[in-house]
Amino acid sequence: MAVPLMGGRIDRGRAMVVGATGSIGAVCARLLALAVGDVVLIAPRPERLIELKQQIEHEVPGAQVIAATKADAYLADADLIVTTTSALTDRVIAFERLKPGAVVCDVARPPNVRRADAEQRPDVLVIESGEIRLPGEPDFGFDIDLPRGTAYACLAETALLAMEGRFEDYTIGRNIEIERVKEMYRLMKKHGLKLAGLRSFGKYLTDDEIAQKRQLADARRLTYGEKLVDLQPVS
Repeated sequence: MAVPLMGGRIDRGRAMVVGATGSIGAVCARLLALAVGDVVLIAPRPERLIELKQQIEHEVPGAQVIAATKADAYLADADLIVTTTSALTDRVIAFERLKPGAVVCDVARPPNVRRADAEQRPDVLVIESGEIRLPGEPDFGFDIDLPRGTAYACLAETALLAMEGRFEDYTIGRNIEIERVKEMYRLMKKHGLKLAGLRSFGKYLTDDEIAQKRQLADARRLTYGEKLVDLQPVS
């Protein structure tokens, strides 16, 4: 949803998943490979990266899959970066290396992206992920730091299973099956749940705010080619 709003094309772009070998990162990478066909996998353990790379290449013949332990060399080409790592100290991505109009989807909780880093690049869109509006705007009885009737995806999945009369856990564990993710999407449509609006650092973004970011990105794209030389990693 966000990439076209920033002037990109997800069907001809490149996606990156940071923390790709984790449970959420791996299934995100596999689904993105189906949608985009060009995915960069970032994680610290090479043996897990190679295994995931081979799995995606088997599932999506013809997909371009790059595996690396560091993101810097590939950030300048990524239209969408999904961060799912549990790293709590170091910067997960270098915002100064991002291409104009890039979208960063921060899946992690606590967040991977700091506001101060994002403010360096007003032409880049940082969004939160996995926020779902439940029908009827139910009151959960406690504050989960989201608007009324809006839940994180994990809580929304539990609600969906209850609506369906299935009293079980479903997408728990390290190896999340894509078919189960698709089943959740089908049940979401069946029971009237919807994706919440695009939020950034706890605030819903207006159309005007996104349009302003798009304008900044378009202006920066005009000179981006000249700046690529400065963004190349030092060998």
